[in-house]
Amino acid sequence: MEPQKDTYLTLSAPAEIIYKEKSSKFLTYAWHVESVDEVKELLEGLYKQHYDATHHCYAYRIGYYGELFRANDDGEPSGTAGKPILGQLLSRDVTNCLVVVVRYFGGTKLGVSGLIDAYKTSTAMVLDEADIVERTIDREITITFPYASIGEVMKVLKDEKPKVREQIFDNTCRIELSVRLSKEAALMGKMKDVSGISIIIKNSEE
Repeated sequence: MEPQKDTYLTLSAPAEIIYKEKSSKFLTYAWHVESVDEVKELLEGLYKQHYDATHHCYAYRIGYYGELFRANDDGEPSGTAGKPILGQLLSRDVTNCLVVVVRYFGGTKLGVSGLIDAYKTSTAMVLDEADIVERTIDREITITFPYASIGEVMKVLKDEKPKVREQIFDNTCRIELSVRLSKEAALMGKMKDVSGISIIIKNSEE
């Protein structure tokens, strides 16, 4: 059985380029996003900024594995805009990313193949311009335990080396940890043997 993938590719900062084809201008923007609400906010900003543009076509992938995605042609012939944009995100395996291509029509029709090529090319260009980084898929774990068990806990932390985000030592102790997904099982296996421990797990991104 292959180990679970615990890294993903995304953008570290926004990027933008301008691409021209037969007098049409394609203003292309790429952002790191983590929710559909962020996508809507960025789109609304572009609609206001480029209110006179012919089309605002876009695609996004959200989630560590790109499980939430959408492509929108915004009035271009079906499959000629959103799909090529999404195709570039897929081919580069980039997620938590939104790409919007704002088109100003220049008077010369490009045809179906020409549109597909223009949206594909402009997206490829903006992704080439962007700083694509690899990030780890982490779990955030909060453990609480009696002070008497601190020796057991510290031994596990020394062996497994998760990142300690916060720690409070009292009669009841609490430590907030972050651990890579691929190392979670080993950590949890040892933590569960600690006397009187309580464990809460939630998803995290680092």
